[in-house]
Amino acid sequence: MTAQQPLTYDAFVRLATADPAVVGLVLKGSRAHDGMSTEQSDHDLYVVLADGARTGLTWFAGHRTPELDLVVLSLDAFRAAGMPGFERYALARARVVLDRLDGGIARILAAKARLEAAEAFRAAGEWLDAYANSLYRSVKNHRDGQALAARLDAADSVRFLLELLFALDRRPRPYNKYLEWELVRHPLPGWDTAGLLDAVGRVAATGDVAPQRRLFAGVEAVARDAGLGDVLDAWGADLALMRPR
Repeated sequence: MTAQQPLTYDAFVRLATADPAVVGLVLKGSRAHDGMSTEQSDHDLYVVLADGARTGLTWFAGHRTPELDLVVLSLDAFRAAGMPGFERYALARARVVLDRLDGGIARILAAKARLEAAEAFRAAGEWLDAYANSLYRSVKNHRDGQALAARLDAADSVRFLLELLFALDRRPRPYNKYLEWELVRHPLPGWDTAGLLDAVGRVAATGDVAPQRRLFAGVEAVARDAGLGDVLDAWGADLALMRPR
C-alpha cells in the first residue's frame, strides 16, 4: 500500500483470510467493546499463524497506523499472550473475526478470561494485603494531618481493591477505561454495581475516610467468606483503624 492508499482494516482482513497460514484473527480494544469505539479508535488486531507457517504476512508485524494496529504471532505465542500480563483483559474481551480451528481460537480466549482457582486465590490474598496496606496508610495519614499523602494512598488502594474483587470472581481486572462497561454487563457477585462505582470514585477523588471504611466493611465480609481471613487477621489491632466507627 502507498502513502496515498493506507492499509485499511477491511482490506487487511480480506488479505489475511485468503492466506491459509492464518488460523485466527482476533479484534481487541475499543472496537471489541460494544459502544466504546469513537471516530479516533483504531482496529487492534491479532493475526494468529499456524506454528511453523511461512507467510508474507509476517512483513506486517508491528504495523501501526491511526486505522490499524497489528500483532502477528504464532499460535503458541498467542496461547501464552497475557498469561500472565497486561494483555490478559484485552484478550479476555476480544472478538473473534476468524477461527479456522473449529472454535479453538475462541477456547483460547475463554481460558484467558477465567483464572484458575489456585491462581485466583493466591492473587486475591496478595491484592487483599496490598489493599489493606494502602487503606491503613490513608486513614493513618488522614488522622495525622497528612492530607495529600492520605489522598494518594486512597487512590492507590482503589487499584488494589479492584484487582482483589475481580480475582475473587476469577476474572482479570479490566482497564480503567472499561471498568464501568465491564461491571454494567458483567456485575461482580454480591456487589451493587452503581454503589461500587460511586464508592471507588469518591475514594479516588477525595480520600475521605468514611467511604473508605464503609467499603472495607464489604471487602472484609467477602474476603472472609473466600477463606482469606488469615490475611486480614495478620493486621491485628490495626484493623480497628480500617473498620467503620
